[in-house]
Amino acid sequence: MTAKFKPMMFEMETDRLILSLWKDSDAPWYRELVAERGKGMPTMETAHENITTLRNRASESGIALLTIRRRDEGDYIGYCGLIIGRSALEEPEIAYELFRRVHGNGYATEAASVIVDAAVATGRSKLWSTVRAWNAASFRVLEKLGFERHHSTWDEDGEIVWSVRELQKNSKDVQEYGG
Repeated sequence: MTAKFKPMMFEMETDRLILSLWKDSDAPWYRELVAERGKGMPTMETAHENITTLRNRASESGIALLTIRRRDEGDYIGYCGLIIGRSALEEPEIAYELFRRVHGNGYATEAASVIVDAAVATGRSKLWSTVRAWNAASFRVLEKLGFERHHSTWDEDGEIVWSVRELQKNSKDVQEYGG
């Protein structure tokens, strides 16, 4: 990990959510979440390998995708966190994916808000997001978090919209959670 940045917190809570590092026991629901993308369900072995990779990357880089569990219900609803992705460790991407059954409840905005605060706490000054042009729900979340569209790139699956958020020492300027 670059000594320039502090590692982000790997355990966080909001009023309704608990975010934490991946465990092997997350493999079954992770498989179901990936299957919602419409390209098949990964094997249990692949799911475990992916979870191990996510944990290893977290300890190496100091940033992570974290699982999201609803506090009252106790169920896992997706993940949110910081990744290198198409960007760089110095200016990572925020990423999130939630089960469709929980869309529209403000959970993505709520989870991403604490991730933005965690990025500020690491000492970073900029976050990126890359979202497929068709994903209107993700653009609504990013808008609430203060991200602005920057540019687009294209790959074999179409347009990727890059959005950016300049970070300040106090990111409490993030709008209140909403759907």
